[in-house]
Amino acid sequence: MERFERLARIRRLDPYEDASEIYRLSSAYEFPWDFARALELALYRTYAVPSIGRLLAETAEFTERPQKRYDDTALLLDAVVEHGFDSVQGRTAIRRINRMHRSYDIGNDDMRYVLCTFVVTPKRWIDSYAWRRLSRHETVASAVHYRRLGRHMGIKDIPGDYEEFEACLDAYEKTHFAWDRGGRQVSDATLALIASWYPRPLAPLLRTGTLALLDDQLLRAFRYTPPSPVTRALVRRAVRLRGRAVRLMPPRRAPHHARQNREIKGYPSGYRLDELGTRPVPGVRGCPVRRIDTPSVE
Repeated sequence: MERFERLARIRRLDPYEDASEIYRLSSAYEFPWDFARALELALYRTYAVPSIGRLLAETAEFTERPQKRYDDTALLLDAVVEHGFDSVQGRTAIRRINRMHRSYDIGNDDMRYVLCTFVVTPKRWIDSYAWRRLSRHETVASAVHYRRLGRHMGIKDIPGDYEEFEACLDAYEKTHFAWDRGGRQVSDATLALIASWYPRPLAPLLRTGTLALLDDQLLRAFRYTPPSPVTRALVRRAVRLRGRAVRLMPPRRAPHHARQNREIKGYPSGYRLDELGTRPVPGVRGCPVRRIDTPSVE
């Protein structure tokens, strides 16, 4: 298979009618590593909104059980991508996500903002660091895919296209990013989780490297000291070099989904979608994503 053969296939599909298939081809074949990192960053950005970060800290899901929270979020969202909206697994995942959200008092604006991060952050990451930029077909398809997910989740006033998603995200972050102790606690726990995936002596390096990939607005909201310009340049150049190396490799012939990620560590014996996620915490007003109903996934 030629390196750009799958992109040619994507361009033959309709970005509206075949949106989820295009998104699956992009995320599972063309950019699986980049989508994983970008969606991690997308969720991480939401902690800088005090109403979201504080809520996650109150539920203790990311401060006391960060690996489970990470695993469950990735597995639930990707079940829809891998199996489709109309599949048993896709319907189960969406039903479980909605049950979790209904257990808490989460505003529509926050829900819509989180949806925006899923559309905008991967494009920005891929355009900056991946082996090629995201095509217009892929960009349109991503927005259509997440509009459909948002409708299934009951989110109102969803942006109509990628440009509206981007404008909504930028405006919301400009208005709402701010310091909050709970958000900082969730951020610190997430950085510690990322470091735990690698040998312990690398932890300080990994923390610095992760911070080097964050923008100034995000660093200010968490009150982190920005890495030096030299560190930032070196880290970002290293990630770009990885993308260039991937460009020289043969194209992926088999899909790679979230359940195959080495970072998913909580279910070595398999899992059931209907057993993933969080449970309501008495006295806590709200939180994004946790449980579902499906056959066992091995």
